[in-house]
Amino acid sequence: MTTTPTLPVSPQGYLSVAKNVGIKDTTLDFTVIYSTVLAAAAGVFTQSLFCGAPIIVGREHLADGHAQALVINSKNANVATGQRGVENARDTARLVAAELRIAPEDVIPSSTGVIGWQLPMDKIRRGIVGLREQLRPDTLGQAAQAIMTTDTRPKLMAKQVGNVVLAGMAKGAGMIEPNMATMLAFLFTDAAIPAATLRPMLQRAVDVSFNMISVDTDTSTSDTVILMANGLAGEVNLAAFQAALNEVCIFLAKEVARDGEGASKLLEVAVSAGRDNRQAKRIAKAVVNSPLIKTAVYGADPNWGRVIMAIGKCHEETDIRPEKVAILFGDTCVFAKGEPQDVDLEALTKYLQAKEVRIAIDLGLGNGQATVWGCDLTEGYVQVNALYTT
Repeated sequence: MTTTPTLPVSPQGYLSVAKNVGIKDTTLDFTVIYSTVLAAAAGVFTQSLFCGAPIIVGREHLADGHAQALVINSKNANVATGQRGVENARDTARLVAAELRIAPEDVIPSSTGVIGWQLPMDKIRRGIVGLREQLRPDTLGQAAQAIMTTDTRPKLMAKQVGNVVLAGMAKGAGMIEPNMATMLAFLFTDAAIPAATLRPMLQRAVDVSFNMISVDTDTSTSDTVILMANGLAGEVNLAAFQAALNEVCIFLAKEVARDGEGASKLLEVAVSAGRDNRQAKRIAKAVVNSPLIKTAVYGADPNWGRVIMAIGKCHEETDIRPEKVAILFGDTCVFAKGEPQDVDLEALTKYLQAKEVRIAIDLGLGNGQATVWGCDLTEGYVQVNALYTT
């Protein structure tokens, strides 16, 4: 049984309820998170051409920069479900709004799970009845459990910034290769920050966190990151809040990568001295996404030649020169100045047996840098995804 996490501090004015409505099994699969006052809000969504119905509705409802409640279900993504799926997402938001006595456009729906199935609306309607009386404070841990699919554990963090609190939760273990946000992530603060300021702050945080992870190179149809700020704790130093937002998002992003389907290790790839940050990110992603590197990390095989391969296949990066590149596994330099370095392979193998593995690459070109996170590739990934629908 999954242990329900608790937060050391919680933002003011947020209530939630998590329950099972029977979408697929008997685990928690439905949650509503409600702010007692209308909140400024910002969101980042998937760029998938087959985005889910909740994405369509969520974009519309966030257009005015405000939200007061989130309604999230797991076990069913409500993707590729046509106009009926869109209407089901709207209906879910409308029913929750009626229970909470707020405007439907202030409710943001979100779904995650199997693609191509219609939501069981009869079960969801029954689950919404009596919602207002079921809301409780300090229950985000249960909400974090209710949004899980193949996750092995909930992902939750909170941080205090002056008088305000920022809390965040996320889910995701597979279909993770974002190019905007990733998976589902929801952030809540009692800071007073207008939506126009909130949007760029969220994008900056996403760019250094959720946009920097990969499990399997597959971009989800349901990727969503939402940030709500209800203002109940007053104003906050924006620079300090941005730093905290980045920290919380990076923590949650790393937890997603660490909990990748079947994963046994977290893999960090840090590229420095690139021509620019974009080049550094492209190289880092090429390395973290390589099945050959992921399996070598799983098997603790010190085969750094696979890193050479991953860099070399980025043939569009014509300014990269082998004689300028250095590669390190942890603190051990394995390649530099175009040649292999003398290393203790036994010690390197022992390093690769750790639960966290870091590969560093110096391109020797400029000031560009990027750090990305992923995981190893094990037999467990095949087992999870071969039987996902059933």
